[in-house]
Amino acid sequence: MRFGQVERLRGDLAEFVTDVFASLPRRDQRGWGECYLRGLMLDGRRKSIQPMAKRLPDGNMQALQQFVNQSPWDWLPVRRRIAERLCEAIHPAVWVIDDVAFPKCGKASAGVARQYCGALGKRANCQTAVSVHAATDSASCPLEWQLFLPEEWTADPVRRRAAGVPAEAAYAPKSHLALTMLDRLAGWGLAAPVVVADCGYGRSVGFRLALEERGLTYAVAVEAKEVAHPEHVRPHRPAYSGLGPPTLPRYRTPPATLPELAVAYGQFAEVSWRQGSKGAMRSRFAVLEIRPAGKQSLRQAQEAGGGHYAWDGVLPLRTLLVEQPEQEPEPTGYWITNLPATTPVTHLVHLAKMRWRIEHDYRELKHGLGLDHFEGRSWRGWHHHVTLVTAAQAFLTLQRLDPKVRTPA
Repeated sequence: MRFGQVERLRGDLAEFVTDVFASLPRRDQRGWGECYLRGLMLDGRRKSIQPMAKRLPDGNMQALQQFVNQSPWDWLPVRRRIAERLCEAIHPAVWVIDDVAFPKCGKASAGVARQYCGALGKRANCQTAVSVHAATDSASCPLEWQLFLPEEWTADPVRRRAAGVPAEAAYAPKSHLALTMLDRLAGWGLAAPVVVADCGYGRSVGFRLALEERGLTYAVAVEAKEVAHPEHVRPHRPAYSGLGPPTLPRYRTPPATLPELAVAYGQFAEVSWRQGSKGAMRSRFAVLEIRPAGKQSLRQAQEAGGGHYAWDGVLPLRTLLVEQPEQEPEPTGYWITNLPATTPVTHLVHLAKMRWRIEHDYRELKHGLGLDHFEGRSWRGWHHHVTLVTAAQAFLTLQRLDPKVRTPA
């Protein structure tokens, strides 16, 4: 945004900052928060502290540096208020779980390691963060973030201390970080409508079971190599002979892969789920009822069935959505959901494809608001910067949703 546009929003921004940053104890902290948000929204190639301070008439590099990197203000109450306001404003259809990488030089930045970097499409030196976004077809915004801490940081107290990594922060899989954030959002009184994630999360049976244990509805992408039984197949239990423990029920046929099930039972029909830049988005989809197999699925079914010997051997029923475009010789996408198979296919497709919306988030957060421009190294500084970028995007989103305001996208 140009300087004049940002200045015209100063009144609305002041009200937003007063509300969202109410947890900050000092007035000057809230003032520097408002200043930092203006710097993020203002046009400029870099959104790190020094160039922003130069562009702002009231910018003070030392004060902004202290506010972001050293000041001990708690970012969680700020994120909570942002999440409350955005969920109330946009009425999200889904919460999307995703992760994003920040290429880095050196080894000092909190959580930096050589790992897969989506921004570069290869393994590289970077930080990775997991995020939860509220999304509809017309609006979206991050609700919560967590910086991923690779295993190499766990047993390096010198490196941790230098980056200000707190003692309670330890290595955890990204799926665990996502569940932790969902629990925190639930603790804030926010209810997830439907959880959506790509196969990086959906392929974990443990992640799907954890969502179910929390009573959450989900539609997550899975890999083609996952195995399952068709809905109609039932296990066989031999008659008890009277000697020793009873024989457990077993499926007589091995589970099939998802492509095999799609070929055998899929009835594809064309579905349009939204308007794209070149017209309606269309493809062919089939909906199947399946019983996911595998060790974790068996273990969960046994526990739900009352134990090892009490379980009747029947695996839980889930819904599989399969995509196979007309010109493709085989399916190109698979999603598992705990919604019933009677759910209209257009609704299932709409949910499964909702991840597209957060790409808009990342474009605005990175290219417009400097999400990956933070040059500090500390754990605290990273979380402060990400919180301030989220606040800037939330403010712009609320402005766009206000029919009385016309703010550039």
